[in-house]
Amino acid sequence: MNRVVHPIEQESFRRLRARLDTSHFAPLTRAVVERVIHSAADLDYASDLVMDEGELEKAHAALHDGAPVVVDVEMVAAGITRRETVCRLKDARSGPGMTRSAHAIRLAYEDVGPGALWVIGCAPTALEELLKLDASPALVIGLPVGFVGAAESKAALRESGLPAVSNVSEKGGSAVAAAALNALLYHPTSKETP
Repeated sequence: MNRVVHPIEQESFRRLRARLDTSHFAPLTRAVVERVIHSAADLDYASDLVMDEGELEKAHAALHDGAPVVVDVEMVAAGITRRETVCRLKDARSGPGMTRSAHAIRLAYEDVGPGALWVIGCAPTALEELLKLDASPALVIGLPVGFVGAAESKAALRESGLPAVSNVSEKGGSAVAAAALNALLYHPTSKETP
């Protein structure tokens, strides 16, 4: 089923494209870049985001084939439309050497196993914990925000070799992480007409 785009969203993307030429990006990369910029009204994401089109294509296929989507916080879940998500933060507990966010990632992995799409927009420790697991993800959208550990956790994600969407700077957050996943959800499959 094709998504109906509200006129305000259409105008917002028109203005974005008037201010920033995104035509040189490959299709899924362009979709992610534009939707992230749209969610934050921050054109700098065009040069801050890091992703690979081939990895996005595989993740897009997995997502549309029903792969589970795991989020680190309910704020990310609230921003993801058209898909149920797994968030175990309410069930998680902090302990020696482990934050509540990290424990939630462990609990979620026990639920979904390998092949999920992971969307982390809040807690660098959630991303760090995911990197310790043998999660074999379809994709990790690692866009946590903050001055402590955010840039470092995203650098570790890029160094891990896992299929990922990340950014270099300290910025990020729930809205941009959800936007990156939504870009893949909204992008048509070969079975749909654009």
